Amino acid sequence: MPEDHWSSARYEAAARFVTDLAGPVLALLDPKPGERILDLGCGDGPIAKGLLDLGCTVIGVDSSPDMVAAALARGVDARVMDGHALDFDAEFDAVFSNAALHWMVRPEAVIGGVARALRPGGRFVAEQGGHGNVAAIRVALVAALSEAGVETDLSDIWSFPSVDEQRARLEAAGFVVEEVAIHPRPTPLPTAMEAWLETLAAPALARLPEAERPHVRARAAALAAPALRDSAGRWTADYARLRFRARLA
Repeated sequence: MPEDHWSSARYEAAARFVTDLAGPVLALLDPKPGERILDLGCGDGPIAKGLLDLGCTVIGVDSSPDMVAAALARGVDARVMDGHALDFDAEFDAVFSNAALHWMVRPEAVIGGVARALRPGGRFVAEQGGHGNVAAIRVALVAALSEAGVETDLSDIWSFPSVDEQRARLEAAGFVVEEVAIHPRPTPLPTAMEAWLETLAAPALARLPEAERPHVRARAAALAAPALRDSAGRWTADYARLRFRARLA
C-alpha cells in the first residue's frame, strides 16, 4: 500500500477550516433524507456524519487509512479506496466531494467512476481547488524544493482545473453541467504557513529525506511571506475554489 501522508490529528489542528467552510457546496448538494450519497474523499468524516444525521445513507471513501479510521470512529461507513478506481455500480442518488478532487490527478478516471456509481439522473456536486488555487504557495514550494534538489511543478500532486477544463471533462462523461464557477476565497489560516505545508503539502515534502523537510518548509514559508503574511504575522492562503453541480444525463 502507498505511504499514507495524512494524519487526522494534524488535519484537526491545521486544516479543520477546510470542512468548516463547506457550507456553500453542501447547499449546492441540497441533500434530502433517504438519499444514498457517496462522499468521495471523505477525510475524517465530519461532513459524512452530518449527512447521516440528516437522514441520508452515506458511504465515505478515502485513500488514507488514517483518515478512514477517524471517520469510522465517528460512525461513518468509511472505506479505504482510490478515487481513480471507484468500485460502485449505479447505486447512489448523489456523489459529493469537498476539497478532495484536486488530489486526484487523473480526473477523467475519477469522473468516469463517479458516472458509473450514480443512478440515472443522479448528481455530482463538488468543490475543489480551481485554476489559480494557492498559486503563491505553490510557487514558493516549487522554488524551495528546487533549491533542495527536487525539480517538480507539483502537477503530479495537485490538479487545479479551469472552468472550461472541468466542464469538458464532465460533459465527456455524460453529465449535464448545471453550475460551475471558480470562487476566489482568501482564507485566514489558524496556524503559521509551515503547519499548513506540513499538513497539506505532505506528499510533496515526502520526496525529501525527513531531516530536510523542516528547512524546506521554512524556506517555502519565507518565500511566500511577502504575498501572504500581513504586518501582524497573520497568514492568508490564496484559495480559489472550483464549485460545480452536474447531473448524469
